[in-house]
Amino acid sequence: MTETRRTIAGVWPIESARIVAVVARMVRDVGVAEELAQDALVSALQQWPREGIPDNPAAWLTAAAKHRALDWLRRSQMMALKHEEIAHTIEALGGEPMAPGPEEAADEDIDDDLLRLIFTACHPVLTREARVALTLRVLGGLSTDEIARAFLVPEPTIAQRIVRAKARLRDAKVPYEVPRAQELAPRLASVLEVIYLVFNEGYAATAGDDWMRPTLCAEALRLGRVLAELAPQEPEVHGLVALMEIQASRSAARTDRHGAPILLLDQDRSRWDQLLIRRGLAALARAEGPGGTLGSYALQAAIAACHARALEAKDTDWARIAALYAALGSIEPSPVVALNRAVAVSMAEGPAAALPLVDALVADGALKDYHLLPAVRGDLLDKLGRRDDARQEFERAAQLTRNRRERELLLARAAACAG
Repeated sequence: MTETRRTIAGVWPIESARIVAVVARMVRDVGVAEELAQDALVSALQQWPREGIPDNPAAWLTAAAKHRALDWLRRSQMMALKHEEIAHTIEALGGEPMAPGPEEAADEDIDDDLLRLIFTACHPVLTREARVALTLRVLGGLSTDEIARAFLVPEPTIAQRIVRAKARLRDAKVPYEVPRAQELAPRLASVLEVIYLVFNEGYAATAGDDWMRPTLCAEALRLGRVLAELAPQEPEVHGLVALMEIQASRSAARTDRHGAPILLLDQDRSRWDQLLIRRGLAALARAEGPGGTLGSYALQAAIAACHARALEAKDTDWARIAALYAALGSIEPSPVVALNRAVAVSMAEGPAAALPLVDALVADGALKDYHLLPAVRGDLLDKLGRRDDARQEFERAAQLTRNRRERELLLARAAACAG
């Protein structure tokens, strides 16, 4: 890899969302903004080998994208002037005048281009699936393959959703802004889902050589905190923040010095960030509030809190975690939730109690391409002494994952079962 490509590989995944957001504020079109940002990237690939890599590559890319945005705006304004001339001519001849365009008032409440970008991509004119896919693409910089794996659907389906979503936003002339109070609630649930999916991609990358992408975790957590200030009366916002704070607290303990993953029960809990845990527990208390009814994110945060409160792995209240997963499954049925509950049941009651639950998920087929299903089944079989069966499950899980670190871990477990 050339020096230029190495630099871009290091900068682009981190800065692309900000560049798209800045340009989208200028052109008011998410699809155009992404195209202009990509144009700036192409220019870097062409110019940097000849002229040298700039001292601040991110600033260079942002400036290049903004210059292209200005050119695009000038061309658009020239076209608009020609249309206006035609309209005046029609009006002078007795035709109907063209209606004036809406004023583009700047949103001064939250000066955050990335937040505007999320709410624009999550506009109600889009389907839920399209909102999430588009935002993961433009905010998280994820490939269509990575998004497809997050949704457990074929990659062409995601690609089609993204293309149609951009066209729909453009045709509907969706404003690039944070919605006002009366419009906030309908769009909040989708925004929360998007932020958490971005966090999850940072917390456990679906593909690539790294187990974690800390920048994505940090960005999702920052946006979650901003949302908590924007909607302080929304319990689920605080539930999501609590969940991310507590999960992020484990980051330093999740990999060894070589970057290999360390599973939850094997982590050195003294390395967990106590400040983030305290912040997470405080946010959970706000989510619980006086009503007592917990939503999806608050329930997941309560599960994370059970781990955070256990000074050692053996102190974990697995029975409560299993009950919390059962409650989560009742309000948000999902085979992934059912798989997580099976893990908690295995810890609370033993692997024999959990294996039928996992076998039922295998028979259902909804998770046939989800690598954690054979990974969990392999773990249960290993504990039950069925080591050859466990080895086959770990090998199948290794084939399904696209993350190199995770594949190495699963193959190591398969090797251990082989003796």
